[in-house]
Amino acid sequence: MLKLKESILGGNEEQGEGFLDEDSEGFCSLSSMQRIYGFAACLVAGLACMILSLIVFAKPIKFAVLFTFGNLLAVGRDLSDSKLVFLFGSTAFLLGPGQQIGMMFDSVRIYATVIYLGCIVVALICALWIHSKILTIIAIISETCALLWYSLSYIPFARRMVSQLMVRMFDTEL
Repeated sequence: MLKLKESILGGNEEQGEGFLDEDSEGFCSLSSMQRIYGFAACLVAGLACMILSLIVFAKPIKFAVLFTFGNLLAVGRDLSDSKLVFLFGSTAFLLGPGQQIGMMFDSVRIYATVIYLGCIVVALICALWIHSKILTIIAIISETCALLWYSLSYIPFARRMVSQLMVRMFDTEL
């Protein structure tokens, strides 16, 4: 929590350096208020895309593309050029790209990250190439569950609490 507070408020200058610092100063030299505005703008845009995707729910292909794009805006990752590049995304503004990548691929959440990114790819493949409505809906449900599990990895003991709740409610463990 202290690292998040220091990175948002700019208290630790050496920690803010990431792999984008070498090439471009613009993104990584944002003030703390600009980072908060960028975070809010991407989060609102992502949530708007996810809400708008509900309007086209009857057309699973459009739904999957809009929902996944909103998901990427809100969470903050884009995979391109065979390396992780932060083109947009709310959490990239708060933490910076280097720290976000380090947190994503930390040993605690490496499996959740890989499953989440895999579900995004599967959802887009089902929507854009296979054109199967049923598979697209299943992939979107899997993507949402993977996002929830990935998000729980940032809250201390949240995964354990959810697992215990599942055991008590359904006699099943996650």
